[in-house]
Amino acid sequence: MISVDALTVEFGGTTLFKDISFVINEKDRIALMGKNGAGKSTLLKIIAGAQKATKGKISAPKGTNIAYLPQHLMTDNTRTVFDEAAQAFSHIHEMESKIAELNKELETRTDYESEEYFKIIEEVSALSEKFYSIEDTNFDAQVEKVLFGLGFVRDDFKRSTSDFSGGWRMRIELAKILLQNPDLILLDEPTNHMDIESIQWLEQFLTECGKAVIVISHDRAFIDNITTRTIEVTMGRIYDYKATYSNYLVLRQERREQQLKAYEEQQKMIAETKQFIERFKGTYSKTLQVQSRVKMLDKLEIIEVDEIDRSALKLKFPPSPRSGSYPVITDNISKSYDDNLVFSNASLTIERGEKVAFVGRNGEGKSTLVKAIMNEIDFDGTLTLGHNIMTGYFAQNAASMLDEELTVFQTIDDIAVGDIRTKIKDMLGAFMFGGDDITKKVKVLSGGERTRLAILKLLLEPVNMLILDEPTNHLDMKTKDVLKDALKNYDGTLILVSHDRDFLDGLVEKVYEFGNKRIKEHLCGINEFLELKKMDNLKDIEKKK
Repeated sequence: MISVDALTVEFGGTTLFKDISFVINEKDRIALMGKNGAGKSTLLKIIAGAQKATKGKISAPKGTNIAYLPQHLMTDNTRTVFDEAAQAFSHIHEMESKIAELNKELETRTDYESEEYFKIIEEVSALSEKFYSIEDTNFDAQVEKVLFGLGFVRDDFKRSTSDFSGGWRMRIELAKILLQNPDLILLDEPTNHMDIESIQWLEQFLTECGKAVIVISHDRAFIDNITTRTIEVTMGRIYDYKATYSNYLVLRQERREQQLKAYEEQQKMIAETKQFIERFKGTYSKTLQVQSRVKMLDKLEIIEVDEIDRSALKLKFPPSPRSGSYPVITDNISKSYDDNLVFSNASLTIERGEKVAFVGRNGEGKSTLVKAIMNEIDFDGTLTLGHNIMTGYFAQNAASMLDEELTVFQTIDDIAVGDIRTKIKDMLGAFMFGGDDITKKVKVLSGGERTRLAILKLLLEPVNMLILDEPTNHLDMKTKDVLKDALKNYDGTLILVSHDRDFLDGLVEKVYEFGNKRIKEHLCGINEFLELKKMDNLKDIEKKK
């Protein structure tokens, strides 16, 4: 059991939260929720010991192992993927080496009666007892199992971590954490850059590991599937719900309605009391009653109603110019990088107005096919774009590709043309860049702010085919919902590469599955596809048996 006792955090005179306390029990799986800036990541860092609170403390039993996965990190560039993940067991190997070293010293020493000799015996005995109490585990097999689950293939194991993007390095760090089997796992946005299959594997791992977990995530399906408790950070305090995220939303709304009712009743009472005081303050016979009511008002604690985050993205895609009936047709298209075949003989047809999803494990060719459609890479086979196709493309790294030295306003002003230049401030305001925000440089923006800015650039010209490659990374749930509604109403053709099941649900009507060097078409939505995949997997297991 780990306890958070009366934590207070202040930054430059501003109190982020004050006197918050709660207990983390052995098998708790907690979703940490709250609007951007409420202090969720700060609270996670304090529990992890990576940051100090202004006041208060974290208490845990001696020997408690707390593992923390931050949003941004950097693994060691000199090790291979396998060796870096195996660092999870470095303390065990160090213990084994120390025991061997001490035993060797005992063999060479002859001062059998000395105090130093007895100290070495005591040390080697204590270490040996600890070492042999650890379950006999095939560490290499454990490392392989976790790396496979997180989406790596065997060929990746010997590659240097420097070969991989930040998202894949985050998975390596996550592998180390899971292999350590800590008492408490702290995860800050773990599913960014992860494909659907890896997320499902992580869900299963976390629900079966039997240890405590606290997670911050914008992936609604993920947190609903793994968490049983929700702690909301709001207005400098916390609310603790023994409920999943979806149930918490209902309970929070009920709580706010009760607060509002109590607040209104209190305000009515205050108004009536002030009227009484004003009416009788000069009346001798009512002096004691007036004084009593004045003192009562002075001591009265005003009921606070929880704030509602009213900042909201106003998003509507412009009408699409009419295109040909078939925006994308591929015939036996194949792509290889040197000796690595990504996919082969892929034939697909996307009709005008269709909304389709590209899904599959990372590295199976989703972004590669997008780049082929965008004519950014060479390939074998035939790819035909329809008549009058005008494409808007949100690349996976679109947010990071913005010029960091430009301000928010300059980023849009540089590409806006015609009458729209007179409405730049209005457009930025609709994308939650108000007031002084428009003068901020891109380099100080959060991941979510950069993503919003990159999406805004897409709206500056009308297009009839939108290709979005992982657009929801770093977006909070409310902004994702607004984007999803806008895409539902978009009248052009949509190709969506995403691992976010909740975002895809109800938005796409066709799924292209990338895997085993081929692309398979499924004429269904994402949930039907996932159910089908589970059935396929069961059949595969039966075949193996």
